[in-house]
Amino acid sequence: MPRAGLSREAVVDIAVELVDSEYGADGYAALTLAAVAGRAGVAVPSLYKHIGSLAALRSAVALVAIRELARRSAAATVGRAGDDALRALGREIREFARQHPGLYAATQVAPDPDAEGGIELAQAAADAVAVVAAVLRGFQLPEARSVDAIRASRSAIHGFVALEAGGGFGMPDDVEHSFEALLDMLVAGVRALARV
Repeated sequence: MPRAGLSREAVVDIAVELVDSEYGADGYAALTLAAVAGRAGVAVPSLYKHIGSLAALRSAVALVAIRELARRSAAATVGRAGDDALRALGREIREFARQHPGLYAATQVAPDPDAEGGIELAQAAADAVAVVAAVLRGFQLPEARSVDAIRASRSAIHGFVALEAGGGFGMPDDVEHSFEALLDMLVAGVRALARV
């Protein structure tokens, strides 16, 4: 049955649901207008009344994903500082990726400010990075090292999360212990940057 009252918001909600539940970590890349139309019970051309293109739909999904990750990261780190905040941030990002693999993948796409919805997406991405920057300010980093610390932190956490999601940890050793070791190394690395 076709969905009554289909709107842009409803189309995006369907896409978010598909990205996050149907395809796992590949959900964002696998998203199609045909899949959304099928779930909505309408023909693909009917979607164009609400969303301009597949690129615009992916951008809208990425916006939802980035905002949710930023919200959860901020909530996990509020009231914490230094080592404790960085560890909480890492754990929350990993948990988000586990619970929402498709949405997590959507957070990894760099926004194009010239694309439809690109400015809003770029602002959301900046807000998400601002959460990481706020956590790292607790380490009293020199201004010249802040970007390095942000990039290193995001890269380390994302690398672990991506390997884990892809089944890249085949050894019998405890993955939880390894993630905590990664956080230990990350904290030590950021502290070292603060001393430079």
